[in-house]
Amino acid sequence: MTSELMSSSPDKPEIATAYDRWAATYDDDVNRTRELAAEVLRQRGLALAGRDVLEIGCGTGRNTQWLDEHARSVLALDFSEGMLRRARARVSSPRVRFVQHDIRDPWPLAEGSSDVVIAMLVLEHIEHIDAVFAEAARVLRAGGELFLCELHPVRQMRGGQANFINPETGQPERVTAFLHDVSQYVNGGLGAGFELVHLGEWRDAEAARSDPPRLLSVQLRRTPHSPGQRLSP
Repeated sequence: MTSELMSSSPDKPEIATAYDRWAATYDDDVNRTRELAAEVLRQRGLALAGRDVLEIGCGTGRNTQWLDEHARSVLALDFSEGMLRRARARVSSPRVRFVQHDIRDPWPLAEGSSDVVIAMLVLEHIEHIDAVFAEAARVLRAGGELFLCELHPVRQMRGGQANFINPETGQPERVTAFLHDVSQYVNGGLGAGFELVHLGEWRDAEAARSDPPRLLSVQLRRTPHSPGQRLSP
């Protein structure tokens, strides 16, 4: 079951404008979830050399910069103009292209045009994630991989949610998010024709074994028989 963690509208302008407001301080804010996610991405040993990468929800380009150092090309999507402005200032590489796009809409790529799709801390803002898996299957070549890393559902159940201090008002602000169970992430991929490569649950270095994991990661591989269905308009 999917439930909204916040009562505000999930419409694109609301989430996008929230990230526009956050963009001014995003890179300076203490954010253990963001930092651990970056470590997880780098530790997983994804095969990136000579490959075309699609990054959905690139934010200010912190991971884009690292992907650029390892991949043949990177197409980085985000629907926040403020975040993309920061990302373009950070990364000025001929191998990287930034595009403003809402990933709930059909992605601006041809079928079988990518080798790896990366989604870091973005699917919590998507209510219906099956459509994302279907679109990833469409744009990936056979054998291509989808890697996602999200705030762990148990953390969400305990009140964890993307949040920041609005720099204009000084007030805390929580970004609309949706709760997805671990099974939804795994079964969504399997249903789109992926096979599971690795499932990870990640804690802070100093966390006790009894503490809930901070992050969930899912690594999937597109099989040759993946349907590659396009998102509904």
